[in-house]
Formats: sequence, structure tokens, C-alpha cells
Amino acid sequence: MQLSHDQALERLHATILEILDAIAAFCEAHGIEWFLDSGTTLGALRHDEFIPWDDDADVGMLRGEWERFVELAATEGFVPGFSVHTARDTKGFDGIMAKVFKDGTRFLDQRAIDEGFAQGIFVDVFPYDALLADPRAQRRQLMGARLWTYLLYLDGSGDVHVPHAGALGATERVACALANPVVHALVGHARSLAGFERSIPAPGDEVTDICVPLPYELRHPKDTLVPVSSHEFCGRMWPVPADPDAYLTVKYGDWHKLPPVEARKSHLPVLIDFGDGDVYEG
Repeated sequence: MQLSHDQALERLHATILEILDAIAAFCEAHGIEWFLDSGTTLGALRHDEFIPWDDDADVGMLRGEWERFVELAATEGFVPGFSVHTARDTKGFDGIMAKVFKDGTRFLDQRAIDEGFAQGIFVDVFPYDALLADPRAQRRQLMGARLWTYLLYLDGSGDVHVPHAGALGATERVACALANPVVHALVGHARSLAGFERSIPAPGDEVTDICVPLPYELRHPKDTLVPVSSHEFCGRMWPVPADPDAYLTVKYGDWHKLPPVEARKSHLPVLIDFGDGDVYEG
């Protein structure tokens, strides 16, 4: 059945909850600490459910937990019906997070189409890394993470989110489209990913107690994130950062305040295939 926008968003929320349940079950079985992240935390704290117009979900883990999560999913298998993907092991994937798919579904935006990335309906799993203690090393860490992430994205597609609107934003989008084949030819996926991963602190590096979701520089004291607390989300209790108010204030400022009505928009992709005959085409 061809779904309307509102029908597709309702089904998408239900499918994302299935994925979150799979993540929760896997992490509980393996003793992995995780938490609802970004707008999903905001939805939990402000709405007790999804932000009504939101069309995705995110979870977070400290780097060590994230590495265990992806390694165990690869070596022991994930929850049946779902699968874990990273840029290390999945063709066309240019992200620095992991994605958990519901198998048999498709969620195709323009980037996924450009990259030949067979993306299912997903939840993003973001690792949080400690900042290096030495100020000069920390600057190199942050600059390197930004640079190599942009190159990783540009290797896959010229359809890159740009920081500005209007004429400047249009110029940036044209520049990204022109840069895509050059970066793909001269740098490539493997080199870009390896460059990004050099920004991850190595065992034995001296680090601070400040954690960031590289390449983003939103700085959270480690004790703001873990040990996790809990909050209601869609009718049940879910793990959220240890101090969700402090976490959301760093990320959103006055997070209690709703955005203007014109900004409350979903951004559904070109195609969503729910795997059972229900399809949305944007």
C-alpha cells in the first residue's frame, strides 16, 4: 500500500521502537551501557515519546562500549531480524557511527542512492570519545576528526549537509558536488576512514573527563553521560544520560522551548519500504 506522509511517519516510529527493543535486548545480554541520544533524549524528556515530527532515533555509548557492541554483533550475531553496520564493513556506508537496520526494509535518501548504500530503516549508534589532555594534541584531534569526516562524506556523495542557507549555502552545495569525484579518486573511503580513526584516543593516551561525539564538539563531562539514568519514552522506561538536563542544555540550550511551527518538519527520504507491502515515496 502506498502510504501518506503521516501514515509513513507513524509506521516509522513503530519500526524504530522495534529496533530500539533489539538494541536494548542485545546490550542487556552483554552488559553494554548505552543511552538514548540527541533528539531521542529530547523527545523522552520533553514529550515522553518521539518528538512528533521527528523521523529518526539515536543512541549513544562511550567508545569502549561501542567497540564491544559492534565486535560482539559481528562475532556472535545480533538479534534475529536486525543487523549492525559500520563504515568498516558495509559497502557505501560513509558514517562514523554504527547503524542498526531492521532487515528486509529500505530507507533510501539521496546520499544512500548516490553511494549504492542498501540502507534499511535504522537507528544510529554514536560513540563518545574522550578529549586528549594535551591542548595541542586536542586541537589536532578535533581538526583531524572534522577534516576526515568531511572527506569520508565527500568520497561517497556530493550531497553533503552544508552549514549555511541562501546564496552561500547554494555555493557550498555546488562546491561539494564538484569535490565528490575528486575526493573519491584521490583520497577514497579507506584512507578517509583511517584518518578519522586516528582522532580516537589510543590505549595509554592521557585524556580528560570530557567526552564528545566526534567530529562534533559538544562537550559533556563523562559523569553527565554515565552511569545512565532512566526516563519514560513511548510508555516504558529507557536509559538516558546520567544528567539529562545538563546533557540537553549543552546540545540544545533551552530545550524545554518548542521550535517555531514552521521548523516542525519531518524530512522523510525518497523511499521507505517497510518490507510488508507498505511503501512511502517522497
